[in-house]
Amino acid sequence: MKTKKQAKLILEGLERQHPDAQCELDFATPFQLLVAVILSAQCTDKRVNEVTPKLFADYSTPEQFAEMPQETLEKYIFSCGFYHNKAAHIISAAKDIVGRFGGKVPSTIDELTTLAGVGRKTANVVYAVAFGGNAIAVDTHVLRLANRIGFVKSDKPVDAENALMKAFDPEDWSAAHHALIFHGRYVCTARAPRCDECMISEYCDMYAEAQKRR
Repeated sequence: MKTKKQAKLILEGLERQHPDAQCELDFATPFQLLVAVILSAQCTDKRVNEVTPKLFADYSTPEQFAEMPQETLEKYIFSCGFYHNKAAHIISAAKDIVGRFGGKVPSTIDELTTLAGVGRKTANVVYAVAFGGNAIAVDTHVLRLANRIGFVKSDKPVDAENALMKAFDPEDWSAAHHALIFHGRYVCTARAPRCDECMISEYCDMYAEAQKRR
């Protein structure tokens, strides 16, 4: 496990390598971000950003989505994959927002996770990005890097989230989240990590093990 001092140095290295790390989903409102994050499950942000401009031009508010036939939404989001479930979740969440929250996306993690189809990761992203909260959302990239670097040894997102929250100061959680995602997407990829380009290899358990085997 990493110390808080090591975590600070790791974050500094990641921020040097990815100075523009931020949410790559396009959105104009908290609700649009919520929809985009739901669509991004097992789908690239690039693909989501290709789908949402037309969708949000025609439907943009919780009220409009709550009244939309599921079949209509499925036609818009078909290319994002798992479109049946995603459409059902988005419409259910929209109905929850209209019926229980007066048409406004709730601004706390506890309230967000009560929405249909909204899990911990989605709630953390919306809370951090839309409302400026401190949170670490654990997607496949963050989970992979948390294990490779040595913050945790677990395949459970909740374990990775807890370990990262302990390692980083709360005011750094969101920055660490985005930096880890960018690093996972562009450097420490799943199949072919580019360790020779990595600015934090000296702190990485996986890299250290690889060096021992040489």
